[in-house]
Amino acid sequence: MSTPPDPVAAARERAIAERAKRLREDGVDQYSLLDGEHERFDRDPWNPHPAPRDPVSEAVDVVILGAGISGMSCAVELSRLGVESYRIIDRAGDVGGTWYWNRYPGCRCDIESYIYMPYLEETGYIPTERYASAPEIFEHCQQVAEQFDLYPHALFATHVTGATWLDDQSRWEVATDRGDVIRARFVVAAGGLLFKAKLPAIEGIDDFEGAMFHTARWDYAVTGGGPGEPMTSLAGMRVGVVGTGATAVQVVPELAESGAEVYVFQRTPAAVGVRDNRPTDPEWAASLKPGWQEHRTRNFTESVTGVQPDEDLVQDGWTDLMWVNTARPGRNESEQAELDRIDFEAMEAIRQRVDDIVEDPELAERLKPWWSKHCKRITFNDEYLPTFNRHNVHLVDTDGAGVDLITANGPVVGEVEYALAVLVFASGFEVTTDYTRRLGFDPIGRDGVAMSERWSDGAHTLHGVLTAEFPNFTMVSIAQAAPGVNFAHFVGQVSRHIADMIAACLESGIVEIEPTVEAEDEWLHRLWAEAAAASSRRYAQACTPSYFNNEGQMTQLAARGVTWTGNTLPYADHLADWRAAGFPGTVLRRETEDTP
Repeated sequence: MSTPPDPVAAARERAIAERAKRLREDGVDQYSLLDGEHERFDRDPWNPHPAPRDPVSEAVDVVILGAGISGMSCAVELSRLGVESYRIIDRAGDVGGTWYWNRYPGCRCDIESYIYMPYLEETGYIPTERYASAPEIFEHCQQVAEQFDLYPHALFATHVTGATWLDDQSRWEVATDRGDVIRARFVVAAGGLLFKAKLPAIEGIDDFEGAMFHTARWDYAVTGGGPGEPMTSLAGMRVGVVGTGATAVQVVPELAESGAEVYVFQRTPAAVGVRDNRPTDPEWAASLKPGWQEHRTRNFTESVTGVQPDEDLVQDGWTDLMWVNTARPGRNESEQAELDRIDFEAMEAIRQRVDDIVEDPELAERLKPWWSKHCKRITFNDEYLPTFNRHNVHLVDTDGAGVDLITANGPVVGEVEYALAVLVFASGFEVTTDYTRRLGFDPIGRDGVAMSERWSDGAHTLHGVLTAEFPNFTMVSIAQAAPGVNFAHFVGQVSRHIADMIAACLESGIVEIEPTVEAEDEWLHRLWAEAAAASSRRYAQACTPSYFNNEGQMTQLAARGVTWTGNTLPYADHLADWRAAGFPGTVLRRETEDTP
């Protein structure tokens, strides 16, 4: 009598096979720069004709590059500490960052809004829904900017073209495309995480004769309507969506309501859990005690990183799926088998949900994700899977290969050309590409060294915040830091750390702070050692390519982009201890009589 196959082992073998289909030699280079012919994908549709203004020439304590949640948080925290001499610069036409740019239909946060939206207690605002819509989050960002008086400090529709360290003045000189020249003691590169759209470098993309845009620059002039409004102009049109990640699962159901035919081009199926969005309970909101948001946020962070607090306050799909950290190695064979089983059952429930919802069994099979729960970002949506039961929605499964090429008529997969009127790229954002590429300019540090040169082999930082040879240059970036699941929590903590550090330097007469190379190396080796101890190489070997693993490429650049093992909370505690200890591992230059 034969032994029945082990479903856990079979799922792992399937995941490894699916991963192999997605591996590409070009790795992160499979995406195009948004310049030249592709610059049109990066234009601001919300502020196409910025109002003219005179160039600004000034000296300030701090220049903050970015007016999203991280840049706003840094400005708010600086103000709280009495630092009012700062300038915010953003190429967008308003605050909001991700929530300024992303206004595609169906867009909303995938983290509970009560712990995602910043400064709820300070503004006295309670989101209207458990998962707030993009317009509501954008409006809240504007409310924060109004309440904390950020607007007078901001230069919008302004692109930074360069930042150069002036060694004889201990200042940065920041230049912009508006002719501004701003000299600052400190620079905060607060570009956040999801701000630079990425475009697949598909052959023939520029030959397409229909309308074409990225979800982060949604073109309502083509689709009609607006956020939350019907896209009436799509009636009778054939629409294509390239991508099946967190953005696509929100936008595809909306397009299906308006387009005559919708084609979804899939490389890797999304894992789609239950969202269960609902209006905020007013009685619950009225019961909240002071400090509730910080307490709830910390509880969520622990719940999704395997800490398993005594109580799960959020109780959503995230905390349910991520309660046990199954990516860590088991201490023995029995524990490893238990971790494998838990991981398998979590993903099997998601695959079973596909069977329960999608009526066509063959189509359901193609929509099932065969990867483990820590490999990619899980999505949560209650409309995406039912959309594939509609007669006008068609899945084009590329079997991991992606679209082969694009002709004047539309995408080609295999031998089939899909003629379309509109092509939408739901292809996400750059996360692991070169930092200066995402930054949009190449900072010039001490002795004329360019960051692209110093970082040619990957990130060199202390805590992911400071970098040697670039005094007083601080960053909010995931490399060598602790991003976690709730990005807003992470950027809030890092922004607070940067503000505290800058305020302390200004108060104590420190005109330069710069980490030593030795401190950078010590930090990197600590991260590597902790990652090796806490992460399972066996687990990672079955993960499909994504920005989580540098598109499956194990390069030196990727290795140096390692993140803090564990969650944001102990990382924030480490930063606080470091500040309290007087900034060890840095070279400090104090103010003297001849300081400019």
